[in-house]
Amino acid sequence: MTSDLLTPELAGQLGRLDLVAKLVVEGFLLGLHKSPYHGFSAEFAEYRQYIPGEPVANMDWRAVAKTNRHYLKVFTEETNLRATILVDCSASMDFSGDKARPAKKQYAAYLAAALSYLLLRQNDAVGLMTFDDAPLESVPARSLRRQLFQVLKVLDKLPAGTGTDLGSVLHQVAERVPRRGLVVLMSDLMDDPERIIAGLKHFRHRGHEVIVFQILDPREVDLDFSGEVEFTSLEEPGRHVRLEPAHMRAAYSERFEAWREHLRRECRRQRVDLVEITTDTPFARGLGAYLRKRRRLY
Repeated sequence: MTSDLLTPELAGQLGRLDLVAKLVVEGFLLGLHKSPYHGFSAEFAEYRQYIPGEPVANMDWRAVAKTNRHYLKVFTEETNLRATILVDCSASMDFSGDKARPAKKQYAAYLAAALSYLLLRQNDAVGLMTFDDAPLESVPARSLRRQLFQVLKVLDKLPAGTGTDLGSVLHQVAERVPRRGLVVLMSDLMDDPERIIAGLKHFRHRGHEVIVFQILDPREVDLDFSGEVEFTSLEEPGRHVRLEPAHMRAAYSERFEAWREHLRRECRRQRVDLVEITTDTPFARGLGAYLRKRRRLY
């Protein structure tokens, strides 16, 4: 797929969120066999004169036969999708195990920018909220063209967050989102899993569809560090430990997988889509997961 060419590493070198979002989405669309902008409910809006060189798929051939003039049928996409993207800015999201890769928070910003670009191109409404241990900045959901600028302005300057209280934040945001829609959470989910699930359940209780992108660094998954390493807590300053990862890799992997399996099981139980992504994953996978979710909603 064309969008696979824009790797997270290359996105980090480009820097500009607007450019990254456009390249990711345009490449993603080129790679699809079927456009996501068709196949949903659509109603006829009006006729307009055909411009030579345009596709003729919506040509009104009856009008051509009667008037010898070429007119296209213009359709208005009917969508009720209202998406709110939640981006975790807590300190743990600043981790990167490789300088060539973006930190988890930067990866979330790229993915949120691309998803916002895609949503707005589909005439859907998109909103944004950032948080650490409490809600931070908020952009109310709208489907206006200038909405992308408002969203990117916040994503371009994500704050250096502090601690994590994801469960509490999810409950607070669930009470703030005024209408049923799609809630997209981007986080490493490094908090009490029971409190996280309770927060996600709150969204489901209020009628929202939910998709969660669990964004992790590859080294958090495999603990593939060599030699003796000093680990420092990003959310608890002064707390650090020195060890050789090779000696504890097996035990770590067992506990890590048990934690992830618990999250998977509970998300399935609540009918929440959980997408596990590492920061070396092409952004197309995230857009594809969103698109599959959207197709199930219509």
